[in-house]
Amino acid sequence: MARTPVTDVHTHIYSEPFGGLLLWGVDELLTYHYLVAEVTRATAIPFETFWAMNKQEQADFIWSELFIKRSPVSEACRGVLTALEMLGLDNSSRDLNAFRDYFNKTSVAQHIDTVFERANVESVVMTNDPFDPIEYPIWMNKFERDPRFHAALRIDALLNDWTANHTKLIEWGYNVESTLNVRSMAEVRRFLTEWLERTSALYIAASLPPSFAFPEESWRADLISECVLPVAAEFNVPFAMMVGVKKNINPALKLAGDGVGLSDVDTIMRLCAAYPDNKFMVTMLARENQHELCVLARKFPNLCLFGCWWFLNNPSLIDEMTRMRLELLGLSVIPQHSDARILDQLLYKWQHSRALIANVLTDKYLDLLQTGWTLTEEEIARDVKLLLGGNFWDFLKR
Repeated sequence: MARTPVTDVHTHIYSEPFGGLLLWGVDELLTYHYLVAEVTRATAIPFETFWAMNKQEQADFIWSELFIKRSPVSEACRGVLTALEMLGLDNSSRDLNAFRDYFNKTSVAQHIDTVFERANVESVVMTNDPFDPIEYPIWMNKFERDPRFHAALRIDALLNDWTANHTKLIEWGYNVESTLNVRSMAEVRRFLTEWLERTSALYIAASLPPSFAFPEESWRADLISECVLPVAAEFNVPFAMMVGVKKNINPALKLAGDGVGLSDVDTIMRLCAAYPDNKFMVTMLARENQHELCVLARKFPNLCLFGCWWFLNNPSLIDEMTRMRLELLGLSVIPQHSDARILDQLLYKWQHSRALIANVLTDKYLDLLQTGWTLTEEEIARDVKLLLGGNFWDFLKR
């Protein structure tokens, strides 16, 4: 497990040409939105007071409150320490400024190489949103592609708020109207086609609310059926759906203010049944959805489950979900993705997940041995290679 390179199928990290979109370093690790939510809860600091601090001040505050005044037992805190340790830093010193010095003495390019090597990550899939005003001009100009960074075309803005965002399409030269008439649909298909070609995206993706339903009378359902799925089928790329996030349940927390809700698995069932020529990658945010989703995946080979997303990326839940998936689906799943927003998170998220997946596999192999079945190291290496990337690449080729 440790020596097999991984393909991380969903991240929010970027290659060097994306400039400020690529986050790295100890201050970014400490001000990750998980830790922002944790520290505001622990201290009851007024939100406006916290946001009035600059990033280094926020990091100092979080370090003091969550690592010095309290033991850093949460997964988000532990993750920071694992990342620092894997970079060769001495956590026992508790010297935040010494950690900063380490990052200040390296370049972005060097640090990317270091993180990929020590995390044993072969490649990652970015989240690429044309509606992001910072990202859009980068794609519109030529830049040297880093082969370790693949694209995924993210279309949340298109599906979840057509009224607000169709004007962007008009600005970019697409002849759409506020109503989704025949011409508008054709232009949206042209937009998707051009961006798949521009980015060489491996899949089309969207984060969707718990209320997501299909079919229904909505702009979103019409865009999916008339635009997204036809173009995805034409390019033979999956439509990846991440379902179950409640946006901004506490707006004062900004990025940390999202929540989780129970979703309707029947929506995924109807999509898989109605569009057998399309491929779907699905992860859901609510723990309560996982069993039904696993059973559904047994019935539809065009459905691939991936990762333990967001609030599920905790050891106890990763263990539970991985066991359930292997018991119901065998090895035909993508057990994990990092969802990393900061480059250095690749270190801890894969270190922790590899250990958890290995524990589950060990138990399953022991069960096999008790039946008289035999296993070779080559067979185990084959299985691990499937779980850490092979299944993803095989699904793309179908």
